[in-house]
Amino acid sequence: MYPTIREPKQKRAKEKKARIIDAGWKLISKNGYHNTNTAEIAKEAGVSTGIIYQYFQDKHDILMAALDKHMEDVFFPMLSVKSDTKVNLREYDILMRRFFAKQIKNHSLSKNAHEEIMSIVYNDKNAAEKFYQKELEVSNRIKDLLMYNGVEDNFLREKIYIMMGIVGVVSQEINYRHYDNMDCDKLIDLAVDNVKDLFKDDFFK
Repeated sequence: MYPTIREPKQKRAKEKKARIIDAGWKLISKNGYHNTNTAEIAKEAGVSTGIIYQYFQDKHDILMAALDKHMEDVFFPMLSVKSDTKVNLREYDILMRRFFAKQIKNHSLSKNAHEEIMSIVYNDKNAAEKFYQKELEVSNRIKDLLMYNGVEDNFLREKIYIMMGIVGVVSQEINYRHYDNMDCDKLIDLAVDNVKDLFKDDFFK
């Protein structure tokens, strides 16, 4: 019988738990959730299987912790931007291209890893809820940022939702190339123009 799940207090114990989370993320991303077991995660983390069960109920528990730790950096880098940041909305093209560049960089998991993680999100109720809450947090962060910079709330939430969809699809296409002969530079140009048109009554009065 494994000991009761506990939250580590000491530095070494916290480091062990962090290694387990990182190992789980790495192996699940690479090999798939169903093709990864706790013994493999323990070996990758350099700990015994028993140590894993001191901090986690099971493999699913490790996955949830890994999503908490890594999802923001990989899928939602916008959350690193404070909502009270001053921006010049007249420099829209520059701002939008920087936004695209950051999203593209942070989507640079391998294609298999990205597809595996998204499959988990779509098929696991708890993972889906975490992902949804992060999307909502990003949407609210962008809305607050725009309103802080003088933009009125003219269906901002709906426009932001569409913008995030465009950015996500373009970032995935550039990283994973689902379609042959796609001109990625033109893809970004068209995406920027479309999002610019979406906010034309808000940014460019």
